[in-house]
Amino acid sequence: MFLSFRPSSVRRYRAVAHLLIKHGRADLVRAADLDRALLGAEVDWDVLEGDPEGLAADLESLGPTFVKLGQLLSTRSDLLPMPYLKALARLQDDVEPIPWSVVEEVVERELQVRLSKAFSDFEREPIAAASLGQVHRASLRDGTAVAVKVQRPGIRRTILEDLEAFDAMARVIDKHTETGRRYAFRDLLEEFRRTLIRELDYRREARNMNRLSEALEDYERIVVPEPFPGLTTSRVLTMRLIHGTKVTELTDLERIDLDGAGLAEELARAYIDGVLVHGFFHADPHPGNVLVTDDRRLALIDLGMVARVDPRLREGLLRLVVAVTSGEGFEAAQLALQLGHPLDDFDEDRFRRQVADLVGVFEERAIAEVSIGRAVMELARRSAEAGLRPAPELALLGKTMLQVNEIGCQLDPDFKPNEVVGRQAHSVLRRHMLHSVSPSGLISAALEANQLVQRMPGRLNRLFQALLRNELGIKLDVFDENLLVHNLQKIANRIALGLILAALIVGAALMMRVETDFTILGYPGIAMILFLLAAACGFILVFNILFQDYWQERGMGRRRR
Repeated sequence: MFLSFRPSSVRRYRAVAHLLIKHGRADLVRAADLDRALLGAEVDWDVLEGDPEGLAADLESLGPTFVKLGQLLSTRSDLLPMPYLKALARLQDDVEPIPWSVVEEVVERELQVRLSKAFSDFEREPIAAASLGQVHRASLRDGTAVAVKVQRPGIRRTILEDLEAFDAMARVIDKHTETGRRYAFRDLLEEFRRTLIRELDYRREARNMNRLSEALEDYERIVVPEPFPGLTTSRVLTMRLIHGTKVTELTDLERIDLDGAGLAEELARAYIDGVLVHGFFHADPHPGNVLVTDDRRLALIDLGMVARVDPRLREGLLRLVVAVTSGEGFEAAQLALQLGHPLDDFDEDRFRRQVADLVGVFEERAIAEVSIGRAVMELARRSAEAGLRPAPELALLGKTMLQVNEIGCQLDPDFKPNEVVGRQAHSVLRRHMLHSVSPSGLISAALEANQLVQRMPGRLNRLFQALLRNELGIKLDVFDENLLVHNLQKIANRIALGLILAALIVGAALMMRVETDFTILGYPGIAMILFLLAAACGFILVFNILFQDYWQERGMGRRRR
């Protein structure tokens, strides 16, 4: 067991174990022997599965780390069904704001200057409060309106202790349960840990703002807050204040003067470019994080959670989106297979059939509620069911596109995300192909070829040296080396026997023309003896091939089972 029985850890084990039991995963607790961590607490093993909204409420009550874990799980359609994903995607922090005296102390300690020296005005009441921090309106000395994000004192220590307890439980579950081995909860937890640690560093969030602003420079109607590096530390973030209204709070009167269709399309195109071109995008675009500004643009706020996509994976996702939107089921299955990791029980035929059915439904386009985001998340879920562990970016892409679809429908009830995403994905693919044959693409290929030619002499020299030193070998992985040698020997014996039989038959045929007093059935006796001997040996060889090998193969099959 990897569990630590410190009082603080035990409280967390107990909270997680009760959460699993309450929401229908008592099998994990029992199989991993985690009930020992409850220290004798009475557990009702026959409770019914919790509802999705109940799970979201329980996570909110357990604190910031559980809320963030729920938000991460909302991207994993391979782990949870769609109702749970929707409930967890709406998780919101419900916490008391930090007292003003603490806010003032944190800001002055982090910026190393008195509050009145850095700001001409600083509102005591926060405009938003969350589990990691809260935001206050303020004004710089030159009158610039800013928003100041202040991290809660002690939150890092709390999260690190929670992560330590989660890691201990994930180790046990992965080692002792089939579900853990299948879904690799420690890998999921490591992804969660990296995301959360990054979100706790506000300097990284400031860099995210600058990078996302550069990626969106072609989209004039989408803005990102501008950070002020001189007034930003790991626990305090100062950014330009953007006045606007949340998408979910728009009134009917405000919608009249708003180009909702144009904004919805531009947002969807921007996200497709972010995922498939730049490999960098806002990973939590729920309607509460998108504002309609006073000048009728869209502002993306709260950029602590961003996602990065590796260039090679980016190309695979691009081709997958194009295949799904084009109704190419076979191609979609092949690409999803390349992006995932097959497990021992992977059923490829079942997987290909399921993907073909899914893409077929999407291709019909008669079902209005089937969006590209839902199709991608469903693809990730079916991959897991068939024994193919999908790339985490696949489910994240689906969840993000679902949220973009939700925002688009808030802006324009007639928004058709499938058409926009399909057009933009095909446009990106055309640009990608043109780039590969453009002068820059040809130059890149020429540079790679030049690099190959430059390295070739050294590689050939090492190869020849290995040959001269007799250091070159061939690595052969086999299941049973003794069986291999035995079978090779059997093949050699049969070839030799076949040559002998052929020689006997040819010799008998030649001796048929030699006259002799010794005959059998009127033919030369020696020739007939040789012919009959060859025929008998031939029948024995055929019998050996047809029957002995057959029974030997059946015996090996029984031993394998």
